[in-house]
This record gives sequence, C-alpha cells and structure tokens, in this order.
Amino acid sequence: MSNAYPMQGAPQLAMDLAKLKLFIQVAEVGSLSKAAVLLDSVQSAISRQIAALERECGRRLFDRTGRGVTLTDFGKRVFPQIKALVLEAERVESLMNGKDEMPIGEVRVGFMPSVAELLVATLFKRVSERFPAIKLRISEGSNGQLDEWISTGRIDMGVLYRYGKSARRNEDSLFVVDTFLVGAPGDRVTSQPTISFAKLDRLPLVLPGVPNGIRVALDQIAKRQKQGFKLSVAMEADSLPIQRSMASHGQAYAVHGGVVVWRDVQAGIVSASRIVSPAIKRTMVLATTTQHSLSLAARETATIVRNVALEYSGAGAFDGPAPASPQSKP
Repeated sequence: MSNAYPMQGAPQLAMDLAKLKLFIQVAEVGSLSKAAVLLDSVQSAISRQIAALERECGRRLFDRTGRGVTLTDFGKRVFPQIKALVLEAERVESLMNGKDEMPIGEVRVGFMPSVAELLVATLFKRVSERFPAIKLRISEGSNGQLDEWISTGRIDMGVLYRYGKSARRNEDSLFVVDTFLVGAPGDRVTSQPTISFAKLDRLPLVLPGVPNGIRVALDQIAKRQKQGFKLSVAMEADSLPIQRSMASHGQAYAVHGGVVVWRDVQAGIVSASRIVSPAIKRTMVLATTTQHSLSLAARETATIVRNVALEYSGAGAFDGPAPASPQSKP
C-alpha cells in the first residue's frame, strides 16, 4: 500500500481519502448505481474510481453480481481499517480547523423497525436542536443484522435486544421489555392481562424463522415445559408488518415485545396478553462499535439516544399496557 499512495502533497492525499470514502459508501449500499445517486454522480465515474483503487491495492475489493456489488474477502478484511482511517482523518481535519470542541460529522445509528418508529423522530429533533452540525444516518435491521453491522463498524451504534441481564463490553442496558402474545382486537385468548406460556400449545403462531433470538428462546421454553411441546408455527415471517397483519386479522398469533405492543394496543390494532410462567424478558441495550473510536459527534449522539430511550421507558412505552378494547382510552 505504501507504493500505491506516494506522498506528493496535499492534493494527492485529498484524492486518496476521497477514494477511500467512496469505497466505504459503495460497500455500505452494495450498489454502484445507488452510490452514484447518493453522491450526485454517474455510475461510470464511480466504477472508474473503484477500479483505480483496486489497481492501487493490487487486489479486487468487490465482486460484481447481477444485483450490485459485494465485498470480497480482502475487502471485508480492510473495510474496518479503512473506515477507521477515514474517521481519524476527519477528526484531524476538525482539529486543524479549530472545530475540536464542536460535535460535527456523520453518525450512523441502527434500530430495529419497532424501535425506530418510536425513537427516531425524537432523536432527530434533539440532535438537530443541540448539535446542528451532526448528520444522522439511520439504518433499520433485525437484531442479528444490527449485531453484524456493529461488529464490523458499518454503524457507530445500535439499539437492540439481549437475553439475560448482563450487558456485553461496549453496551449500556437501557430497560427490560416483557413479551406478549398478540391477537386480533377482542380475541378471546388474548383478552386477559396475562397468559401462561403452556397455553401457547397448539395455538397457530406467526414467528420469525430460525436463526432468530426470540424464536430460539420460544422453542427452548416449549421443550422445557412440564409436558414439553412443539410450537405450532402456521407461518414463518421475518417482517414485523406481516406478523402484525396476521395477528390483527386473526389468522395467527404473534409474539412481540412491549415496544410494539404498547402502540398497537392503544391504536386498537391488536389485543395482547403478557406471557408468564415463565415470563420472557429481554434487555434493550445501546451497543457501540469497537472497530473504531467514537467521534465526539457519536459520543454526544449516544448520550441523546440513552436519554430519549429512558424517557420513553419511564413513560411506560416499552412495558406494554394491559389489553384494552379499541374503544378503551389508554
């Protein structure tokens, strides 16, 4: 790499950093055409710059597919280091411009869809008011996807579920969420505040497919029951809207955390009973990447994420209310 980047002054360095930033952009969107749109450029120009970077590296960074591009094994190995290098270069630029005390730059935050619906608007408002130079980039994904993006440094931080009470390194516990059986409004099974896990036996369920944290936990609990049973999964669906639709139309029962149930019950979309004996509790955490040091902007954003989540938690937003009829007032 040293021969690929000869020291020929600031213009050469600026050009190389631009290529590295482009590499990160293409890797994250997985498409030359999408990157071109985001950068207000054309696909042919993006392709030429990536090809030039690959020649300098002496290795291919991307595999071209019919649906876009994916990182090669080499590309996956260098991605975290390149991203850390670019972030450090931006930090040095801020220091040289006397902006070291002002949070500035892009911060990448990941949420599960159910949490994003509740928190993102408030997060954006708070960040915009306090730190207008911070640009938020929000990603949505499953728990597993968020884990991967955090571990590879694709996002700076994410809000996701953990089972058990102990947080991992670089994680802050935010609150504990109960788990609910979700059915149609007025459904007989979900008309009571609580339901014993054993009563899930033979109920038609719509659940995410394996591997998935809540699905694995449900399967294990069913096997450990006094009279062990196998869950009756009528449909596997990883999409939260599909699960919600199936439950609200009475086609199958869904199993959701209080994050989702709180709003849906209040809106009269579903009814829900808290699962007990055993209760299924998940801890919502804020996890930050270890692939690069967090910028001042990312650290300030993390503080705001924690505060917003704790405010909603204190208001009972994640507990999930007792079932109510559509006519009942929350």
